[in-house]
Amino acid sequence: MSKQETEKVRVFALGGVGEIGKNMYGIEVDEDIIVIDAGLMFPDDDMLGVDIVIPDVSYLVENEERVRGIILTHGHEDHIGGLSYVLKKINVPVYATKLTLGLVEEKLKEAGIHRHAELRLIDSNSRIKLGNTPVSFFRVSHSIPDCVGVCVETAQGAIVHTGDFKFDQTPVDGKHADIGKMAAIGQKGVLCLMSDSTNAERPGTTKSEAEAGKGIKDVFARTKGRLIVTSFASNVHRIQQVIQAASATNRKLAVVGKSMVRVISIAGKLGYLKIPKDLLIDMDEVNKHKPEKVAILTTGSQGEPMSALTRMAKGAHRHITITPNDTVIIAATAIPGNETSVSAVIDQLYRIGAEVIYGNQAVHASGHGSQEELKLMLNLMRPKFFLPIHGEIRMQHAHRQLALQVGMKKERIYIVEKGEVIEFTKQQARRGPKVPSGHVLIDGLGVGDVGNIVLRDRRLLSKDGILVVVVTLNKKTNTIVSGPNIISRGFVYVRESEELLEKSNELVTSILQKCVTENVNEWSSLKSNIREGLSRYLFEKTKRRPMILPIIMEV
Repeated sequence: MSKQETEKVRVFALGGVGEIGKNMYGIEVDEDIIVIDAGLMFPDDDMLGVDIVIPDVSYLVENEERVRGIILTHGHEDHIGGLSYVLKKINVPVYATKLTLGLVEEKLKEAGIHRHAELRLIDSNSRIKLGNTPVSFFRVSHSIPDCVGVCVETAQGAIVHTGDFKFDQTPVDGKHADIGKMAAIGQKGVLCLMSDSTNAERPGTTKSEAEAGKGIKDVFARTKGRLIVTSFASNVHRIQQVIQAASATNRKLAVVGKSMVRVISIAGKLGYLKIPKDLLIDMDEVNKHKPEKVAILTTGSQGEPMSALTRMAKGAHRHITITPNDTVIIAATAIPGNETSVSAVIDQLYRIGAEVIYGNQAVHASGHGSQEELKLMLNLMRPKFFLPIHGEIRMQHAHRQLALQVGMKKERIYIVEKGEVIEFTKQQARRGPKVPSGHVLIDGLGVGDVGNIVLRDRRLLSKDGILVVVVTLNKKTNTIVSGPNIISRGFVYVRESEELLEKSNELVTSILQKCVTENVNEWSSLKSNIREGLSRYLFEKTKRRPMILPIIMEV
């Protein structure tokens, strides 16, 4: 335990609670701030045009001199995807396991900041000191190798963050979770447990990844034609199962999709993937082999519009065209919010005539523990206080119910939102003042320049379109020199609405003349009057509210 007299310990989430993804948590031990994970989240449907979402780290920026380091639990995007943006704002050491560091280095190279980043290698047996605070680790099983839980030692007891985990009794890489180490941490005394809630609503236990591998191998064995398999690019264990299935059925394997190629290259170099010699072929070699002798591993399990599988389904891929003789395996489940996109791709594949295996538990196993495993973690750690994290609110509440079932007291379980702080003093907990938190939206090269007002404008434009009103005034004589000209985009089809636009023209002219008569010549007032008058008229006639953009020029 920490040798310092810990006056105050604070725990908070900057992301990963009340949502899936964007995981980022802070633990403060006196003056030391330790950050766990720096993930991203994919945008909701109403975040029009936004590419990704990352946590608001303004609190960490304000307290940069106190941030001792960022610890990464594993290499999934929802835990490392925001790191390159965070390191541009705060330059602190990053601690991660070998595979996670390999994936992070590639990301930082793309962002052009790898030379300045301080990356430090740890493993499940490492013990480090961040400031005055000792930190140790324990191995957990998940769908990617090299995953760790984190134990931050304080004078009041340990703060334990489980990372993403399940208790897999037959792990693909043969590396079991450190159950003995978890029990030992629980014996010493855990002040607060922060545990993964993703599958808190799912009864029983999560099946082993080896079972999903058996299902994939069965499909490979019985399929006569070409096979196309899609999975998360970062699900290294699933990729290994596909490699083994292809090898066992004497099929060559082509890898399609930039992220899939990158992960296989990194994991292969670091020894986390065992790839038989001559198994992999290039995309342009696929058609040189008989269909029953080839398989394709691709990105696109979430129906992303530009992913390889989506382009194949639309017949828009340069190298691969799906035919009625193909079998497509979707070896993943849809992330909440992506169901519509995934369904659209499946429909398109069926329209072509391909056989599609999806929503099939035989070829997919979750990487997250179900209810019995979450209870086991609670019983191993026996925490004094409990924070369900990593999940939507309903998942956090379901996890809370599990904690009550294993004997925890209701008042010792805290459901937190982003920015909420739990303070621990003399082994007692209370809610403290909030820290700044929220979404930072990334659109192209813009970081945080798209906010609520821009999104509101985009929603308005997508809903009812825009009308641009251009008029030229002579300020000396207070007369209209030219216009008003009305340009419509996404509101009405001009050729079929000439009368409406003519009446709108007349209305704008009368509004301007009235303003001139009343000596209203401030541009802001003129624009406001045009906007209000025209908006009222158009709503009466069409029941639509387009965005109205008056442009007034002066001669």
